[in-house]
Amino acid sequence: MQKRIISTSKAPKAIGTYSQAVCITGGSSVYLSGQISLIPETMKIISGGIDEQINQVFKNLAAVCQKSNGNLKDIVKLNVYLTDLNNFPKVNEVMSTYFDEPYPARAVVGVSELPKGSMVEMDGIMVIEPCDYTY
Repeated sequence: MQKRIISTSKAPKAIGTYSQAVCITGGSSVYLSGQISLIPETMKIISGGIDEQINQVFKNLAAVCQKSNGNLKDIVKLNVYLTDLNNFPKVNEVMSTYFDEPYPARAVVGVSELPKGSMVEMDGIMVIEPCDYTY
């Protein structure tokens, strides 16, 4: 097995030592790095409140999923990090517009701070058809 690195300009470029996603060739799992509420074109946090930030994170995740030959519905495990756990109901509300049952397994974790001042970050694991990729 080899690693296929997934990268798209339709999601924010990595701001650290990580890839947007990694697909394991010969397998069918894609590990999605955390996405915050950056607008890919400007690399700035989207203006507005938590609703706008959650939507932007899902848009960023969707772009990486698409580049990986999948979509949000292929996510089997989603991790959500919030700087304010009072926004937990908003995550459920917005997430219901992107996902149908059966929902992915999920964890929501309260954190004190996220990169660039984002209020939310999400990462996940997606299962798709085996990757056909050669280096």
